[in-house]
Amino acid sequence: MAGTAELDYPLVNGLPALREALAGYLGRVRNARTTPDRVMVTAGFAQGLSLLCEALPLLGIRTLALEDPGHSGQRRFIEQSGMHTVPIPVDAEGIDVDRLRESGVRAVLVTPAHQFPTGITMSPQRRRQLVDWAEQVDGLIIEDDYDGEFWFEPHPRPSALQSLAPGHTVYAGTASKTLVPGLRLGWLVIPDHLSHLLTRIRSRHDLGSDGITQRAFAELINTGMLDRHLRRVRSRYRSRREVLLQAVAQQLPQAKVIGSSAGLHAFLQLPAGVDESALVAAALRRSVLVYGAQRYQFAPGVRPAGLVVGYSSLPLAGLSAAIFAVRDALDEQAPGARPALRELPVTERTGVLLG
Repeated sequence: MAGTAELDYPLVNGLPALREALAGYLGRVRNARTTPDRVMVTAGFAQGLSLLCEALPLLGIRTLALEDPGHSGQRRFIEQSGMHTVPIPVDAEGIDVDRLRESGVRAVLVTPAHQFPTGITMSPQRRRQLVDWAEQVDGLIIEDDYDGEFWFEPHPRPSALQSLAPGHTVYAGTASKTLVPGLRLGWLVIPDHLSHLLTRIRSRHDLGSDGITQRAFAELINTGMLDRHLRRVRSRYRSRREVLLQAVAQQLPQAKVIGSSAGLHAFLQLPAGVDESALVAAALRRSVLVYGAQRYQFAPGVRPAGLVVGYSSLPLAGLSAAIFAVRDALDEQAPGARPALRELPVTERTGVLLG
């Protein structure tokens, strides 16, 4: 039952009960090194990123390095917040720390557990190099753990990068993937030296997040209901990913799924010579929405063609049908390779969404 703490104006950092629950939960499942007073509850990651973009210039940091490829929407959001951005390439081990060092920046936003969009998990060596860089330049790593609850590899999920350098890392999480985006519930784990600064900035913008929602989420954590929920949805998403991989192997053997088995999307690397834009358009004509890899590149055309394929909201049969449609769209670029899929009338189209 909600009490005075939940019904009154909340603390801007968040309800103490939720901050305590999150500190314990993140320590247990991510090996995060934190205490409740270093946790800030936010309206999703977007608010947390906005607060950081306001805080960094006060520390003399006006440029934020971003992974390339990366989230184009985040890039626009950061630049509209007044920060400059610089792209740093991602390879098979994660962000290129040598290029990061050469850039001269002191802050970077990374997705180390499941890089967006490639799905690559940062290697242990690269993680150590990134932490060394942050310590050498007295810099800041913003760790965006956007889909960390969904790990399907047989080996354990890597610990949070924050566990290696809590004094140089802001860990960011959200309930948008685990529950629903509409809750607008996220959290930051903040280094000691940033805690008071971010609290002061936050207090200029609002009076904290919804106390009822915070109390409910704390109950989910403390009662084990969140763990039970996650076990159910992990099984569901694991099955969907397996069906997706089987469909790709059967229908698109020339494509390669790269990255770790995790999250709610897969990255399909396409063979050389494929016209990515034409493929995306042809798939859309078949009522299948996929996004091309160029959408996420700072310099389009530099990397091989690819597709970012989401599978969280489709039934199993829909996944197979959608990949069949993508295969048929790809065949348009090599006429005669296979019989064309019958073009569906508008009234028969499924509206399948991948991405």
